[in-house]
Amino acid sequence: MEGKNVNMLLKTSIYHFIIAALTIFFLSTSNAMAYEEPEYKLIKSTDIYEIRQYQDRLAVETTQSQSQNGAFRRLFNYISGSNESSSKIAMTVPVIQSKDSSGASMIFFLPKSFTKQSAPLPDGDDVKLITVKGGFYAVTKYSGRSTDQNFIKHSALLFEALRKDNILTIGDPMMATYNGPFTLPFMRRNEAMYRVNWK
Repeated sequence: MEGKNVNMLLKTSIYHFIIAALTIFFLSTSNAMAYEEPEYKLIKSTDIYEIRQYQDRLAVETTQSQSQNGAFRRLFNYISGSNESSSKIAMTVPVIQSKDSSGASMIFFLPKSFTKQSAPLPDGDDVKLITVKGGFYAVTKYSGRSTDQNFIKHSALLFEALRKDNILTIGDPMMATYNGPFTLPFMRRNEAMYRVNWK
């Protein structure tokens, strides 16, 4: 009798685990698929990277210190209503992070329905409305956590592949993050990107 109870408890635990895992899976995938992404034209595809052509896109940008949380919070506050018209704006993906000689920054793209005239201005000086110039970008995809270590590894692999193919990069690499922190690492979509000179 005791053995039957143990078996029943084990089966129940496995059942609940499977249900929980499936719930996380569907929430994670639907969450990533629900957000608008910038449209692009696929120019070239290899085993390591893609060459994409993007158009100009409106975005909001803020500087980033050692912690990512402050930058993300400022941008999230903007789309949550901390702007001149108190408008709530839909979240888009990816979130872009980049570093150059002037410092580090984080970018949220605005939905494509906005124009420079219709997009509300930020409340404070720490968030800026910008136009991200279109052009050609080399992109490599990878999963796992969006850590600096993971990004550096894959941006280096991308740079080396581009060098071998005689494709010139412009500026520093950018990290694109598509998923929230609760998405399982193996289900995450991250990208390392370089603007490239494409003819």
